[in-house]
Amino acid sequence: METQGGLFGFLENHVMGPMGKLAQLKIVRAITAAGMAAVPFTIVGSMFLVFSILPQAFSFWPIVADIFAASFDKFTSLYMVANYATMGSLSLYFVLSLSFELTKIYAEEEELNMDPMNGALLALMAFIMTVPQIIFDKGVMAAVVALEEGGVVADGWAMNNGVARFGTTGIFTAIIMAIVTVLLYRMCVKHNWVVKMPDSVPEGVSRGFTALVPGFVVAFTVIIINGLLVVLGTDIFNVISIPFGFVSHLTNTWIGIMIIYLLTQLLWIVGIHGANIIFAFVNPIALANMATNAAQGTHLAVAGEFSNMFVIAGGSGATLGLCIYIAFAARSQQLKAIGRASVVPAIFNINEPLIFGLPIIYNPALAIPFILAPMVTATVYYFANALEWISPVIAQVPWPTPVGIGAFLGTADLRAALLSLVTALVAFLVYLPFIRRYDSQLVKEEREAES
Repeated sequence: METQGGLFGFLENHVMGPMGKLAQLKIVRAITAAGMAAVPFTIVGSMFLVFSILPQAFSFWPIVADIFAASFDKFTSLYMVANYATMGSLSLYFVLSLSFELTKIYAEEEELNMDPMNGALLALMAFIMTVPQIIFDKGVMAAVVALEEGGVVADGWAMNNGVARFGTTGIFTAIIMAIVTVLLYRMCVKHNWVVKMPDSVPEGVSRGFTALVPGFVVAFTVIIINGLLVVLGTDIFNVISIPFGFVSHLTNTWIGIMIIYLLTQLLWIVGIHGANIIFAFVNPIALANMATNAAQGTHLAVAGEFSNMFVIAGGSGATLGLCIYIAFAARSQQLKAIGRASVVPAIFNINEPLIFGLPIIYNPALAIPFILAPMVTATVYYFANALEWISPVIAQVPWPTPVGIGAFLGTADLRAALLSLVTALVAFLVYLPFIRRYDSQLVKEEREAES
């Protein structure tokens, strides 16, 4: 108990404080909100992609492929437009939602006359200004007209089922440009660098003129940044890809994934929603990797809703098996009641009733398996994916999708559904000796209370 108490004390003093402050940062909160706002669109676009490759999941049944070839495949170009307009334009959703949320936060918490719509449109302008590819040749700035053999570039705009940089490759640039734009907008408002219209002018017109000066400030700032980088032989997309590319590569290693889940679970056991903090930074990488898997056939592990598909069946901590066990096999009346109340939400990956009711947080008896179970299941998933025993995650699914179903929809692979069931079982085996001991302890306490 002393060791566990020491662990909780260490986490409270050295982890909970800094991470709590990080979670309250305006930019982090805005990134989290932007990620959530983009999810419905990624799900819509992903499902059309899954539909187009569904026959591959039933390759053992040729009649399915024949039916699709004679019907739906003839309309692929029509319905896949929904995929190009969502996953193929995801950076636009990110830059709009992030800048809107960040502007709203500054306006409300600093009491500034900032319009979220203006912030969103200014950021969209800034991002689009970074998209065309320009070179500096013989003292002249010129748009790129060809990148490589087979590439399509029109006046600097690389095309790939739409504008290439509007897709997931532009997510990180979209995030940076949204933040920079809103900070410039905030600076203009704080220094009253805005055009003020009389009160008699309609609000819509007045709002548009309020964005006039900030618009020029943002435009000139982006032009200067673009110009300097082009002279140096690069552009903002290539510059930003260096640090973010390193981070993306790190997250797709086994060590990187272990760090993700170790930090997430350590935060949870001291009462902080670890997934909200850690996955605010992981989700943009996961979305980009999912698109790469779909386009190039890679097996990047951190992709889409991989976590809910394979790692944390039942919710953070991978508690589905634990919940079912205490609901139907526990001897303690307390555990049995909590388990039965939590089992339906757990099927849909919602386990707050279990985490706070069992409880798991601040509970020395269950802290160790709560930390270890997701790390073990993530290990199983990582190596199964790396060895290509399953198809990669190529589609986004709603995070509450039950175990097995989500894995199948996200990969169009029946083997993935089986793997998700295996990882859920593995997680339960991690919990089993600990929950048995805890159950016996509670039974003893209940009997003492009765006597």
